[in-house]
Amino acid sequence: MAQKEVLIPDIGDAEDVEVIEILAKIGAQIGKDDPLIVIESDKASMEVPASVAGTLRKINVSLGDKVRAGQAIAVVEVDSATDGTAPAARASTPPAVPPQAAPKEASPKPVEPSPQTQPSRRFEVRIPDIGDAKDVTVVEVKVKVGQDVAVDDLLVVVESDKASMEIPSPVAGRVASVDVSEGTAVTEGSLLAVIEATSLPKVGAPAAAPAPPESAPVSPQADSRADEAPEQKEESKPEPPPPSGAVYAGPSVRRLARELGVQLSKIKGSGPGNRVLKGDVDAFVKAALAAPRASVGGAIPPVPTIDFTRFGATETIELSRIRARGAENLHRSWLNIPHVTQHDEADVTDLEAFRDDLKVEAQAKGVKLTPLAFIVKAVVATLHSFPTFNASLDSTIRKLIVKRYYHIGLAVDTPEGLVVPVLRDADQKGVFDLAKEIESLSQKAQQGKLAMNDLQGASFTISSLGAIGGTGFTPIINAPEVAILGVSRLTMRPHWNGKDFEPRRMLPLSLSYDHRAINGAEAGRFVTTLCQTLADMRRVLL
Repeated sequence: MAQKEVLIPDIGDAEDVEVIEILAKIGAQIGKDDPLIVIESDKASMEVPASVAGTLRKINVSLGDKVRAGQAIAVVEVDSATDGTAPAARASTPPAVPPQAAPKEASPKPVEPSPQTQPSRRFEVRIPDIGDAKDVTVVEVKVKVGQDVAVDDLLVVVESDKASMEIPSPVAGRVASVDVSEGTAVTEGSLLAVIEATSLPKVGAPAAAPAPPESAPVSPQADSRADEAPEQKEESKPEPPPPSGAVYAGPSVRRLARELGVQLSKIKGSGPGNRVLKGDVDAFVKAALAAPRASVGGAIPPVPTIDFTRFGATETIELSRIRARGAENLHRSWLNIPHVTQHDEADVTDLEAFRDDLKVEAQAKGVKLTPLAFIVKAVVATLHSFPTFNASLDSTIRKLIVKRYYHIGLAVDTPEGLVVPVLRDADQKGVFDLAKEIESLSQKAQQGKLAMNDLQGASFTISSLGAIGGTGFTPIINAPEVAILGVSRLTMRPHWNGKDFEPRRMLPLSLSYDHRAINGAEAGRFVTTLCQTLADMRRVLL
């Protein structure tokens, strides 16, 4: 019997993808297109099927190994009786066909298409890296099935609670399927569309992955889009049940199960051949959540639902997506983090005089020089002295992850709700550059033009009420950060200097911190140092 190697197929421009599952065992009888392993890049997962049928003699990879296109991953001993086109178990003599069931004429042997008649290459367009954004929703679908698209033509628009993002086509071709609709919730790796490409994928567009051609035989693992379709085409053959102990599921279903922490072996598949579909995973999770649980003494009692129309006229106004998601984030942060707030005042009389002296120079540079630029500069200098405030707790609450970058989040009030764009590498910029970038981010936030990248990676946040007013407030920590600085309205107040009262410009500061990571003494020293720095900006040079 001959032995043949199974190779990693073309995986687009992805390199060194990781082996995350091994689905077959050495010595097992496998059929052509039976899945052997599952590989995953940073964008999507993909099953690698057997290219021949026979007995699996060797697996050349292990979990966690990095592989690339053309690499041999297994050796199959091909059964000569089947010529490698069907499982050895299916090579036995077929059962006799009753005379009445026999066809009158033998079906003609299908003609293999010539290279010139091969269908165009199919590419799956998936949701790219969206960072830590969650609850991302498709808000616009710009294409239809059968429509021709060019490279960079807009396919869909997705929106999180903080920003929207356009997803273009990485290839030119014809849209074979649109796998989402407006209102569909998606995550990184979710299938958006399949395109029959007439060009190579655009360089740097890992969201597109080659899909099997329409004419290819459909197997339980040949096309992850089958996860969404419980019904097969009428002409396809029924799929056999999976081997004992195996679970039939596509890459997208396996990915979903991993994200939800669900064991596929516990789910009964409703698809052909007991294949587990996404709907099966969703139903399993819903049933688990709906199952009655023992009462927990520390559970928070729900707020009762009240019919306010009993007391008078009412109007129900739906919250914007950003405002609704922001409310959820703040609620989660308040429930999970033990907040403590430290209040103090900084004497910024000299700082304000210095800022006035720079106004002419700032105008010449086209910069609006606000106090916030100096506050950011002073905060970064203070974070250098207190690195545990520029950090996050890990999931075990036993380790503190100290960040060596200084990306400052700036809370901005917009008509749609509160957003927090990020001022990156604030420690490497001067006051004029900071002021210019703060103004740019604020304008983008007001216009709803912030990109996903503008809203990710903050290590510390400042929430400034500026001229709005107030003498102090309790800002809620922007988890997973461990502290946030609230800045209230700057006021002129009389200050006793030991001999008499003199007018001073005082800036109220409110530092909320995670008491699990920071104790009160540390917070007191942080605020004191920050006030000293704002009182004398020369300390930034120390």
